[in-house]
Amino acid sequence: MDLKHIKSDLPSGVVVFLVALPLCLGISLASGAPFFSGIISGIVGGIVIGILSGSKLSVSGPAAGLAALVLAAITNLGNFQLFLCSVLIAGLIQIGLSLAKLGGIANYFPSSVIKGMLTSIGILIIAKQIPHAFGYDKDEQGHLTELLPFGDIHEIFDPLQHIDLAVLMICIISILIILIWEKPFFKKRFKFVPGALVAVIVSVLISELLKATNSTFFIESDHLVSIKIASNVQEFLGFFTFPDFSGFTNSKVIITGIMIAIIASLETLLSIEAVDNIDPERNVTNTNKELFAQGIGNAISGLIGGLPITSVIVRSSANINAGAKSKLSTVFHGLLLLICIIAIPSLLNKIPLSALAAILLLTGYKLCKLSVFKQMVQNGKYQYIPFFVTVLTILIIDLFGLLPALKGEGLLIGVVAGLLASVFAILHGNLKNSYFFHKEKYHDGDIINIHLSEEVSFLNKASIRETLDHIPNNSIVKIDASNSKYIDFDVLELIKEFRDIKAPLKNLQCQFIGFKEIYKIENNFNVTSSH
Repeated sequence: MDLKHIKSDLPSGVVVFLVALPLCLGISLASGAPFFSGIISGIVGGIVIGILSGSKLSVSGPAAGLAALVLAAITNLGNFQLFLCSVLIAGLIQIGLSLAKLGGIANYFPSSVIKGMLTSIGILIIAKQIPHAFGYDKDEQGHLTELLPFGDIHEIFDPLQHIDLAVLMICIISILIILIWEKPFFKKRFKFVPGALVAVIVSVLISELLKATNSTFFIESDHLVSIKIASNVQEFLGFFTFPDFSGFTNSKVIITGIMIAIIASLETLLSIEAVDNIDPERNVTNTNKELFAQGIGNAISGLIGGLPITSVIVRSSANINAGAKSKLSTVFHGLLLLICIIAIPSLLNKIPLSALAAILLLTGYKLCKLSVFKQMVQNGKYQYIPFFVTVLTILIIDLFGLLPALKGEGLLIGVVAGLLASVFAILHGNLKNSYFFHKEKYHDGDIINIHLSEEVSFLNKASIRETLDHIPNNSIVKIDASNSKYIDFDVLELIKEFRDIKAPLKNLQCQFIGFKEIYKIENNFNVTSSH
């Protein structure tokens, strides 16, 4: 950590803390886990991973993207201690991936499948939070009937008896506050005050007002956050939960650990890539080192009762926007979470669950909004077929419950199904068009010719990235797509990133030949560097 930036990092850490606190509680709620677990993972993500990570600005903690998997896993395993063993296993697997230098594994997953997974997670989060929003938490299984706030579909004709009006009112007010806070007027004037935190504070004030006035709409304790309160240090230490190590011989526990490791690693690597792209100093994070840090963090989180951890773009972008310069900001936010859980647990217990549900409903919506579906369709069949295969597979298993024997394993099976759909689509294309990717040898200052083949798929993303990343400074790069009938969306995004960000930094001259208009890469023959 670099203490010379303490003046900018400490205020940034406070901002990240204010963003992270309601998210830690909300993700615990969505995961069906103790609220204490969410705070633990936030602390470990801030302090442990913050210190070990190679990224200066990335912030780690419990992720909404894992909430659906965690909920299903806890339900299926039937024992939180066994689930913690899965988290520990996931951490050990991540450490193994880092030692095997597999930090680039995300390059082999097409964005269509990853977006399909995240979209499904968004739908699952919404389905789970609607009962909390209405104050009727009956169905904990995450089936289609949870899209109705009444648990049992047969009760749809008599719904009013199941709605707690005060709970619903707080949820609606919280949603409105968060949406209003995202408007330019508030965003510019209160950019360091998260809308989610404002919604939580207002919801607490409303709840306390109803209680103080003995209102008939008084919100009962079972609709509020419930964190254990310790009277001394020994009692506080007793709140930590340890894993059931017998899980190491349980196939379900091991499979769950593998699923957590895969999805957490993908989320982290994608988040790290996004953070590097918005980093003002354009630092490039060592992905193998990051996987090692995440592995250590998840292993510790599993050992002491925390949820799975990933690098999280919401916290990270808040960190960057607040002006953070080093890892001190991330570590400081973790320390603030620790102080918070020790000093003010009674205050946290006043937060209505419906306020947290509001945060999660909007989080889920951002993951699965209609524009995502439209974009995938516009990107062509090689994008939307794997996307829809992934989404439908996950929802059939984990939401509709049509395959009860596979309940809880929808995310992994959905990702595998999406990958298979991508591969079959590529193989089908290759039956018509032979594939080749040509990379000429080059030296400093040379003209480098990269000829793209007729079919450029996501399978070529890693090799193309490696080629572009190792082009020496001051070179001329010619990328020729004249023979290409199809170029994968991921590869196009990679080329655009190279053109806009990496080439200017290395003083490279880029020339693009033969790109179709639909690719939105302008053909040219004499583009000079910005340097």
